Amino acid sequence: MKMLIEYSASVFTPAGWRNVTITADAERISAGMGRVVSVRAIDGSSPVGTLSRTGARRQEYHASGVASREVGARKRLSACRIIED
Repeated sequence: MKMLIEYSASVFTPAGWRNVTITADAERISAGMGRVVSVRAIDGSSPVGTLSRTGARRQEYHASGVASREVGARKRLSACRIIED
């Protein structure tokens, strides 16, 4: 069963590790677990190219790399916010 979830993840920037909020499509694989199928947004922006938390170069990270890393990841649904089930 497909669902839309939101969860927190960490990305590495030149200034260190930063938290981002990821919105993703997921499929339920058991009662408490889901697998990410595709990433819709990272901090509300499309996961394409390079993004920055604050606009500064030292806060930049490769958004499409983060999105491809998250696809296929298993997520505990109790730690995610289920937006649409």
